[in-house]
Amino acid sequence: MSDSPHLYCVGCNALFSEKSDQCPRCGMPSVDSTHHTMDTILIPRDDNVSASTEVELDDILLGGQTIDIYECQQLLGRGGMGVVYLARNRKLHRQCALKVLSPRRVSKSIDYIQRFENEGRAAAALVHTNVVTTHAIGRADSHHFLEMEYVSGRSLQHEIDEAGPIGPLRSTQMAVGIADGLSVAHRLGIVHRDLKPDNVLVTPAGYPKIADFGLAKQIHSSQLGGTKLAGTPHFMAPELFDGEEATPASDVFALGVCYYLMLTGRFPFEGESVSALMASILTGEYLSVRRRTPGIPLDVAECVSLMLAPNPENRPRDGAAISQLLQAVLGSSRDLDTLAYEAFNDIPSVTFESVNRAVQIQLRLPNGRRQTVYLQNSDHRAGDRLLNIYSVCCEARPDFYENALRLNAVVLHGGLSIKDIDSQPCFVMVDTFPRATVSAEEIRRSVMEVGSRADEIERLLTGCDVN
Repeated sequence: MSDSPHLYCVGCNALFSEKSDQCPRCGMPSVDSTHHTMDTILIPRDDNVSASTEVELDDILLGGQTIDIYECQQLLGRGGMGVVYLARNRKLHRQCALKVLSPRRVSKSIDYIQRFENEGRAAAALVHTNVVTTHAIGRADSHHFLEMEYVSGRSLQHEIDEAGPIGPLRSTQMAVGIADGLSVAHRLGIVHRDLKPDNVLVTPAGYPKIADFGLAKQIHSSQLGGTKLAGTPHFMAPELFDGEEATPASDVFALGVCYYLMLTGRFPFEGESVSALMASILTGEYLSVRRRTPGIPLDVAECVSLMLAPNPENRPRDGAAISQLLQAVLGSSRDLDTLAYEAFNDIPSVTFESVNRAVQIQLRLPNGRRQTVYLQNSDHRAGDRLLNIYSVCCEARPDFYENALRLNAVVLHGGLSIKDIDSQPCFVMVDTFPRATVSAEEIRRSVMEVGSRADEIERLLTGCDVN
């Protein structure tokens, strides 16, 4: 067995060798004299620890042993609050994830068991696709445990560690799933308190599932007069450092840090010690995701900015609110070319191409005429953005106004309006849809209707086939 132990980082909870001077993930020094954590632990490289080994986890490394009705099969992971095993429930004949507390660790914290049981009760109340299901909480001999759904994937943090930035679309998809899980918890009055990529499991199909509700690593700060904080510093909202209670808005802040980390591979707030990190978070100053990673869409950057607002009143209030905003961002992340392809790739009478941040669609109509229709995003913020579908009818001459108004009254899809095209006022047929939720089918129907109506108005007003 190696005699080189490992250490959990006080800043981000990453596991690294004690021989390292600083955490390889966040750069925090391995020793910080102004803060310590009750849950930072030393473990050896080799999991096969003998009973005489003087480490805090020596009495719960139970591979191949049995706790109550659970047969521990394989060590899945370990963290500040316990050790997790792949286990078999012998009564129900199913695999599960069994989280076990150490009796030695319990003896060092009076409220440790209470915090652990709080997690079990909180998580057991949540049934959602994006939340790890808790099946049971119990005690056998000196061991306290939670039986949880076994998720065969890996953590979101593992994905970030391997891939670095995972791209705006993938990051937003993950953030939407996490926000949806939080929304259910917040609706039930449950706050996570320690949301971070280590506590988000990703299924083999790529869906996120939140784990560890109600558990948070305790940090004791000599700089704050011995104040006891709970959480992982890199993900803690500024108000938590002032001693305020965790709220849905502080969970939103933590999700904002996760989102930033997924987009850039870096933390928004950094420091050479926990004190310096706290100061950075309290000032609220960080480098924009667009400066960290060029090419991030503006609406994504705006969303991150809202989530990381220093004042909780300026953030989306809870999981449901941020889910709605992220859904809008996700809808905008699907580029117009993709939407046009989904709508028209199997229609031989339609061709399309990208032109100046829009998609230009050419229709061959049944009467032999042709008409051009455009898809273009509006300039609104992410949550309010629209997809504009329009087609030019003809020049907006005053002698056309009366007939144009009469024709507009019988239009089913969209409406007739005036738009400057190359500095020339023109009659155009326009239809709009919410950008976040518009479907390919809606686009196809609208484009066909808008194009045919615009062509009909052009024919009736001018007798020509120009547009």
